[in-house]
Amino acid sequence: MRVIAIEEHFITPMYREKVGANEFRKFYLKSRSQQLGHAIFEENLDLGKSRLAHMDAAGIDMQVLSFGSPGPQAFGAEVAVPMARDANDLLFETQKKYPDRFAGFAALATAEPKTAAEELERCVKKLGFKGAMIHGHQQGKFLDEKKYWPIFERAAALDVPVYLHPTVPHPDAMKSYFQGYEELARAGWGFAVDTSCHFLRLVFAGLFDAYPRLQIILGHLGEGLPFAMHRLDDHTAAAAARRGLKRRPLDYLKENLLVTTSGNWYEPAFQCTLAALGVDRILFAVDWPYESNKTGVEFLKKISVGDSDREKIAHLNAKRELRIS
Repeated sequence: MRVIAIEEHFITPMYREKVGANEFRKFYLKSRSQQLGHAIFEENLDLGKSRLAHMDAAGIDMQVLSFGSPGPQAFGAEVAVPMARDANDLLFETQKKYPDRFAGFAALATAEPKTAAEELERCVKKLGFKGAMIHGHQQGKFLDEKKYWPIFERAAALDVPVYLHPTVPHPDAMKSYFQGYEELARAGWGFAVDTSCHFLRLVFAGLFDAYPRLQIILGHLGEGLPFAMHRLDDHTAAAAARRGLKRRPLDYLKENLLVTTSGNWYEPAFQCTLAALGVDRILFAVDWPYESNKTGVEFLKKISVGDSDREKIAHLNAKRELRIS
């Protein structure tokens, strides 16, 4: 069974220079590395021998690589624009060196939306990338604001997806919900809350009426949305209609949302996602190096689906949605 993992991260020397780490972040990386049995920071930097060895040991044939969080979204244009281009050029060189093992999502400097749209086109048309990854809000600004829509317009025109990846929640949420409880603000809970709310803002802003074919990818089995989508639809359909949306909220989730398995190795959550969205909307991902390749592949092999559906999740859906040969 071919396995393609599509939420797999890397960082660059420029990232090391610009992205600081507070004491909690240092503690998390150290403790998480000990838990996983590999050094997260060092593996993030590797785009060759060590990364391939970990992939081979787990049985992963290809990674779709993306620049690590918080990415360019944490910076203004003066840093974000060169940071995104630098990451994309490094990823292109890696992809050229290992064309059968790596593909890529573009990093985008959302601080300058028109520049980001042009960079997306360069990455797709000239570098062969499969879409883009955006790490949440742009320094507290969500992408439902119309000034960011040129990015989505270009993605729709290029017919490539945008992966909306978590970041540390909005500063106001950090103050209101997570002050004194930073351990809850990140992967355990806050990432999902911030990212799911961000996606719903895009829905209710009318993004998918403007670009009906646009696909947004969410990791971690949909950041909790499959569990809540019926109740969400039941209680917001009238408000959506009053806003002028052309479809019910449930329809946008079923038609404009793709999800991945990244870092959510829980069979009940998977079965909920499968029932809510259907197998054609689920793609395999690990979240390397923040998660274990072996754990991810073992989960893929054990989930309660038939062999044909397992093949869809493992690689066929990625081949279709990302046009991977």
